[in-house]
Amino acid sequence: MNFFDRGRDHAIAVFRIVVGALFMCHGAQKLFGVLGGKGAVSITDWPAGPAGLIELVGGALIVIGLGTRVAALIASGSMAYAYFVVHQPAGLLPIQNKGELAAVYAWVFLLLAFTGPGAWAVDNVIAARKQREPVLVNA
Repeated sequence: MNFFDRGRDHAIAVFRIVVGALFMCHGAQKLFGVLGGKGAVSITDWPAGPAGLIELVGGALIVIGLGTRVAALIASGSMAYAYFVVHQPAGLLPIQNKGELAAVYAWVFLLLAFTGPGAWAVDNVIAARKQREPVLVNA
C-alpha cells in the first residue's frame, strides 16, 4: 500500500468538505442575496429557488457527511438540470454557454455518490453504531 492509497479516505473527506462548502455558498447567494448575490430569491421562484435550497441544504449535508450519497446524487442531478436547461441552450460547449461550473459540479457530485463520504463523516459514525448493536432474535 503506497502513500496515495493510505490517504485516500482522508483526501475524499477534504474534497467532500471543500466542495460541499462551496456549494453551500451558491445556495446562500441565491436564497439570501449574500456573498455577492444579485438579491434574495424565494424558494418558490423556479428554478433558482429550489436550486438554492438544494445547494444550501445538500451542501451542508455533504459537508458533515450525512446522507452523503443521496445528497450528492440529488446535487448532481440539479446541476445536470442547470447545465442542460439553463446553460446549454446558449451554446453547445460549456465554455461557450458559461456552464462549466454546473457541468463540473454535476460530475463531482456524481463521483461522491459512488465513492462515498471518505473519512470524518457522520455516515461512518452511524454505520459503526449499527454494527455494534446486538441482534435480537425472537425465541
